[in-house]
Amino acid sequence: MSNRRSRFKFILLFFVIVGVIDTGYLTYKHFFQPIGICLAGPFGDCGKVLSSEYSMLFGVPLALLGMLHYLWMGTLVWLSYSLGSDIYKRFAFIQSALGVVISLYLTYLQFFVIKSLCPYCLFSALLSVVMYVLIRKEWHDEYKSFILAKIELGYKLFAKPLFFILPPEWVHEQAMFWGELAGNISWKRASLEFMYSFKHPAIKQKIAGITFENPIGLSAGYDYMSAFTQILPSIGFGFETVGTISNMPFEGNKKPRLGRLPLSRSLLVNKGFRNPGADVTIKKLKRMSFEFPLGISIGKTNSIEIAGTQKDAVSDVVEAFKKFQKGRLKNAYYELNISCPNLEGGVSFYPSNELNALLNAVGKLKIKKPVFVKMPIEKSDTEVRAMLDVIVKHKWITGVIFGNLQKDRKDPSFVQDEILTAGVGNFSGKPTFRRSNELIKLAYSEYGKKLIIIGCGGVFTAEDAYRKIRLGATLIQMITGMIFEGPQRITQINRGLVDLLQADGYSHISEAVGVDA
Repeated sequence: MSNRRSRFKFILLFFVIVGVIDTGYLTYKHFFQPIGICLAGPFGDCGKVLSSEYSMLFGVPLALLGMLHYLWMGTLVWLSYSLGSDIYKRFAFIQSALGVVISLYLTYLQFFVIKSLCPYCLFSALLSVVMYVLIRKEWHDEYKSFILAKIELGYKLFAKPLFFILPPEWVHEQAMFWGELAGNISWKRASLEFMYSFKHPAIKQKIAGITFENPIGLSAGYDYMSAFTQILPSIGFGFETVGTISNMPFEGNKKPRLGRLPLSRSLLVNKGFRNPGADVTIKKLKRMSFEFPLGISIGKTNSIEIAGTQKDAVSDVVEAFKKFQKGRLKNAYYELNISCPNLEGGVSFYPSNELNALLNAVGKLKIKKPVFVKMPIEKSDTEVRAMLDVIVKHKWITGVIFGNLQKDRKDPSFVQDEILTAGVGNFSGKPTFRRSNELIKLAYSEYGKKLIIIGCGGVFTAEDAYRKIRLGATLIQMITGMIFEGPQRITQINRGLVDLLQADGYSHISEAVGVDA
């Protein structure tokens, strides 16, 4: 134990002893001496307070309960240091907060109901407040973790069950509405940041000239209306990709466009690049600044009339990039989404010649910002290698993202009763985890010196994110894990990554990238 923590332990125990003496004296007075001889003076009458109807709870003197409170606090403090377990610190948070609340209530009674003051009681109240403040300050990280655990419990007990019985697309639309509203209110952002903020040098990186405070980002597909750009930094995200945005707007595929597979920990997705189009998105983002790196995912317009041939699709994508380049937005990077499985028509950029034609056309724009290619996960290793062989020849491409949705309904991660009743579309969440990991490993082991790899798919815990990092991912993207686990999960993952890195002897995340590839 460090000298500082050792001193803090004895300071807390000293306050505990003082509290026991104070409340013990009042308890002694209650049982063994007439209350009337207790201290009286210009500040009030202790005897009047201790003989009032409020001095007992179910026949037990409050002074005795106060003494037991201090003894229990001392026990929790001692156990937290002796056994090194955060569970005792969490009990101490609860007990100290309870002590403050009760002390404030009793102080209110003295001032406004009994209209007489007991100096011993007021001293005990002050002592409770001081102990609470000291514990909050000294055990700051543990307290923040405790807050996150309470948020998680509330989400899983109340919010998630409610959300999961409502239509998923309506819930998504409400999330965008309220998220955008909260993001425009400074005090709301500040309050969320107080609860969720976590920064640590071990997970801060500079990649392709962009500084990422942490490696966890919101992947494309969730924020196609650019609604969360202001609020996400306050709940712990290190970056975000809006979109996918196409040159022309698209209302989306026929409903239902979203579904849930709770047992498989997956979402059915069939939006098909639903988005307001490049022009509307540019107009909205143009007036914004961003507190974290913002990416824009660009893909072809999901319309046979507009982009129904390979040539038209390439021209459509190029036109979208031109508009964003001309818009001079403050985004940090782009994504080129070639892998959405929910689009109309037979256009495909998977064959090497078609992919090369697309990259040649986009490359002529001389894009200055980093560009990452969003990759499929349903292709074989051979097919993926062929695509990567093409990509690495285009030096302006910064990296790749593995990957997009799961198309294989026979994947063993699915619960068969759910998959048999699932509608049209493809799947996010846990069914993407295994295959995305395999492709991250493949890409890093064979192309890691030429491409930065972003891992995406099935991240629900810090261990999931760390697995992708050890296989070769430098950054991590997620959506479904947050929906299933709650908004606090991002900060919990970042905290967990620091713990996992330290447990493995790494001082920085970069040391762990690709160690298992």
